Amino acid sequence: MEEDFLEPIYDEIAPHNMNSHNVIKANDIQVKGSTKITVKEDSENGVTIFIKKDNNENISEIKFVCSCGQTKSLLLDYSGQE
Repeated sequence: MEEDFLEPIYDEIAPHNMNSHNVIKANDIQVKGSTKITVKEDSENGVTIFIKKDNNENISEIKFVCSCGQTKSLLLDYSGQE
């Protein structure tokens, strides 16, 4: 029962170099860290909200995706925080 309330944790990856390719091989990427992603859907306005959290439960990104295909993101940076 407790597992039903746990948010899934995903590995964040980034390419070693920024060359564009259609195929990314395992040796071309590095794991940057892990993130938790929560998805909330609003059926009235057709907006899906993705909330990304880091290991410390800090929200790093809020992404709004409209059913029409437009996307807006809000990136949060805590590096200046004491």
